[in-house]
Amino acid sequence: MINNDVLRSVRYMLDLPDGKLAGITALAGLTVPQAEFDAFLKKDDEAGYRDCPDKVMAHFLDGLVVHLRGRDESRPPLPVAKRVSNNLVLKKLRVAFELRDEDLHAILAAAGFPLSKSELTALFRKPEHPNYRPCGDQLLRHFLRGLTQRLRS
Repeated sequence: MINNDVLRSVRYMLDLPDGKLAGITALAGLTVPQAEFDAFLKKDDEAGYRDCPDKVMAHFLDGLVVHLRGRDESRPPLPVAKRVSNNLVLKKLRVAFELRDEDLHAILAAAGFPLSKSELTALFRKPEHPNYRPCGDQLLRHFLRGLTQRLRS
């Protein structure tokens, strides 16, 4: 899924004001000017649109975890991912919102995309694992839609 779509979805889901996205990204150690976030949030056919790079998206997701759950001072910070996949987005959102398997099942079922327990756990495995399953764009869209319904209702 396009990083810009994930940014727009999370911004709408949490009802964040314009300047908050740059602040959340700064929590993970990357300073991005608000003007760049304004370009990331535009639709792809609008003037001034820019693709959100993986580096910014990875820092935003890590900053979102810190923003929603707080920083754990007892642990050293994890390295920031160089490549952002749909599986990583799903994993980071799961951690940020403290979702359990039952919550994920309920969210996806409410969004019209039910998964079995084994299908769901396969999404969170390492890519080298034989039972790893890549998360498709459609699944991530349904998850974001279901999570938005859950948080905004």
